[in-house]
Amino acid sequence: MNHRLKNIHNMTKQVITVKIQIQAPVEKVWFHWTDPECIKCWNSASDDWHTTRAENDLTVGGKFLARMEAKDGSFGFDFEGIYNSIEPLKKIEYTLSDGRKVFISFVGDQKSTTIFESFEAENENSLELQELGWQAILNHFKLYTETN
Repeated sequence: MNHRLKNIHNMTKQVITVKIQIQAPVEKVWFHWTDPECIKCWNSASDDWHTTRAENDLTVGGKFLARMEAKDGSFGFDFEGIYNSIEPLKKIEYTLSDGRKVFISFVGDQKSTTIFESFEAENENSLELQELGWQAILNHFKLYTETN
């Protein structure tokens, strides 16, 4: 392997962090974040997308899957991974099926909860587009959790 390729393989991935504050206790936020039926209600970046199926084995080594599809049927994909670490009501860490890492922390009390979500960027879309997409999903989560 030449020197240039070796340096490319040693590069660390860009990490993007999004966050949101939700006017709900951390127990409710955690439940809505992890319950498959709730996930189907909030997990989309825009109104023309939806999650048609969700599975969640919330254990270390457990798998999760959210089937995300355009409502017009033109495109869909499985957002899936395996849990690396879980601290109930505090943090979740997982590895996506493409090998990227995601770290989520929940900081809250009986009145409000802030979610910090950090993820390794992929190479297909711009960093800005990825940040906007993940933030839009958090915005939908906030709306769902504060109104249900």
